[in-house]
Amino acid sequence: MFALVEAWHAGLFRRRYWLPNIVAGLIVGVVALPLGMAFAIASGVKPEQGLYTAIVAGLCVSVFGGSRVQIAGPTGAFIVILADIVAQYGIDGLQIATLMAGAILVLLALFRLGAVIRYIPPPVIIGFTAGIGVIIWVGQWKDFFGLSVSPEGHFHQKLWALVQAFPDLSWAVTVVALVSLVLVVVPRWLPYRLGRIPGPLLALVVMTLMQALFGFEWLPTIGSVYGDIPRALPTFQSLDWEYARWLQLLGPALAIAMLGAIESLLSASVADRMAGTRHHSNRELFGQGLANIFSPLFGGFAATGAIARTATNIRSGGSSPIAGIVHALTLILIILVLAPYAGHVPLATLAAILFVVAWNMSEIPHALTLFRRASWLDTLTLLVTFTLTVLLDLVVAVCIGVVLSWLQFIPRLKPHKNTTG
Repeated sequence: MFALVEAWHAGLFRRRYWLPNIVAGLIVGVVALPLGMAFAIASGVKPEQGLYTAIVAGLCVSVFGGSRVQIAGPTGAFIVILADIVAQYGIDGLQIATLMAGAILVLLALFRLGAVIRYIPPPVIIGFTAGIGVIIWVGQWKDFFGLSVSPEGHFHQKLWALVQAFPDLSWAVTVVALVSLVLVVVPRWLPYRLGRIPGPLLALVVMTLMQALFGFEWLPTIGSVYGDIPRALPTFQSLDWEYARWLQLLGPALAIAMLGAIESLLSASVADRMAGTRHHSNRELFGQGLANIFSPLFGGFAATGAIARTATNIRSGGSSPIAGIVHALTLILIILVLAPYAGHVPLATLAAILFVVAWNMSEIPHALTLFRRASWLDTLTLLVTFTLTVLLDLVVAVCIGVVLSWLQFIPRLKPHKNTTG
């Protein structure tokens, strides 16, 4: 229990720290509600599985992770990989791959490889996160604009199918999505106290109440497409232990583990800068590994450190694992009390939330700064990583991006002179 023990030694379990961490946990739990369902649907699984993932992974990382303030759960970075795995191997295949990825993360921690993963060059990280952001954005056009097409195939094939379907878009659904988008972003420009209202929560509550009151039959909702969310806690479920199936899913598991390691350590580093803490890389990988082992055993899927929710935790006063634990308990309470109302959530609203997630992931301002100041090789690395992520494969993109980044160090290496002759 690394995070708990460290917080105990730091004196963060004293009475004066309890209230700020409980409040922070409540806020993060509410923020995680719409994001968990949105990420689950975009990944090709049921919305309640996103909530189960946030609960189980949130508890594991808060107790066993290497950062006192890290919040874990489903994230946008995983959507591309997970959606492909579900399309090829089904939900049960995704859960097997997730458990295998968790075991790989635990092995990375035991072999103390956390520090190595932290040094992936920034152009590579920006390139693949921007690529993922574009894929998420395009992937939400169907629900945002009410398109009837269900595109399949590679990114360019899906893009062309969506573009061809645009003449038949639903203006009514698009208006709902645009109003939702405004509600997501408007708190940023409100006065301080009102500005602390989470935009995704505001959009979710307002648009869900609207649909519950008026019951628009033309508006696709979670209930009309996926059925009602169970009013029950996640229960233990066994997985298929057939050897051939696990061997087949080794590649997807490695992809999940690699991206999970990068994302969790990146989130922990951001948390260190915000909170003045210092995370332990290998312990963080260990906690993330346990999270991905237990999550699929209780109906969830892949999880990692969530940068936006971790930042919300710190800004709300969270300073210890208590906040992460309360965040998970808040989601449990929401499922037990408010699950029947989740069926009224419009898919257009969740698409609007993911539009903003995609914009944040793209890091366009950061990329533009890098273009102005970086070397031509860094710029090339970013563009190649971005292009390969969108058109080919994330793992291939990262590997080639890292190789390109290393090339700029070769000219600096001085040949060894033999002085023995």
